[in-house]
Amino acid sequence: MTDLVLVRHGETIWHAENRYTGRSDIPLTRRGHEQADRLSAWAKQARPDALWVSPLQRARDTAGPVAEATGLEPRQDARLRELDFGRGEGLTTAEMREAFPERLAAFHADPALHHLPDGERPADAVERGIACLREIHQLHPDGRVLVVGHSTLNRLLLCRLTGVPLSEYRRLFPVMRNCAITEVRFDGAERAALLQFNTPADAFGDFPAPSAGPEEETP
Repeated sequence: MTDLVLVRHGETIWHAENRYTGRSDIPLTRRGHEQADRLSAWAKQARPDALWVSPLQRARDTAGPVAEATGLEPRQDARLRELDFGRGEGLTTAEMREAFPERLAAFHADPALHHLPDGERPADAVERGIACLREIHQLHPDGRVLVVGHSTLNRLLLCRLTGVPLSEYRRLFPVMRNCAITEVRFDGAERAALLQFNTPADAFGDFPAPSAGPEEETP
């Protein structure tokens, strides 16, 4: 089993207005850099075996302090990039409601079936993301790997790994906090156990990783 620590990058300059940030290369705020520093302190204690990262700037800047703290070489993989939100890219919900109200209503009703106009299909994003996680498992079948990526892709992957319909990702996982720890134990196929979700990086002492003892294996 591979323990995958799925982390959303630090806060960006579009965070305050809650603008949809997909393929746009948006930098971190000062607070985002502070969050990355707290994540690096967690990583120094947790000692992951590898560090994988989306090639987008906000993810790379989040992974930078982790690499310095652990000595790990970040491995960039384009399959970990965020969804392309198409015409919704860079807009707030209010602005999308003004620009394409019917498509936004359909998106809210079923975000997997009715993705934003000209955007990436969530099912396609999951396929590329899960292919990356399988490769990580192959390379680290008994390791713990920190994966620095993005909110929407991570929530979709959590649905896929836990057997939940993709259409539920916004309802079941409404928030993935910046630089919080979400961890799954992955068998490399289609099955995973959710070990922790949205645990603050600086609370790691109170939320140790579950042991890999046989009594805790997923049946």
